[in-house]
Amino acid sequence: MAVWSSELSMKTKGEGDVVNITDVVDSAVRSSGILNGIVNVFVIGSTAAITTIEHEPGLVRDISDILDRVAPRNHPYKHHERWGDYNGHSHIRAALIGPSISVPLRGGKLLLGTWQQLVFLELDVRPRDRKVIVTVVGE
Repeated sequence: MAVWSSELSMKTKGEGDVVNITDVVDSAVRSSGILNGIVNVFVIGSTAAITTIEHEPGLVRDISDILDRVAPRNHPYKHHERWGDYNGHSHIRAALIGPSISVPLRGGKLLLGTWQQLVFLELDVRPRDRKVIVTVVGE
């Protein structure tokens, strides 16, 4: 059993930025030399998320529209009272989607569906410098 880890750095454009990270995660997995196991992708921060979608413009827009309904920007979040940064909705959205995802690895390949890509979602109200940790466990 081996464990390998890598850190990816990215600059985001701010809220609504949905970045397809499948290729960079795949590259990190190849660098690990691990063929069979599991890959965990984790974003550091409480206002960003990792998930899978079909990364196409319509669905990217749909995600933004749905998140606006589930956790609207203009709701009077108590978080705003404490910090005044008006990103309470960003924290709620990140908590609902989650900061990480695990993907099986077989034969050195991520086991993703044909239209399934790994994506990073920037949910904060401003551009950010982000760190994404890729950990591969297996043999």
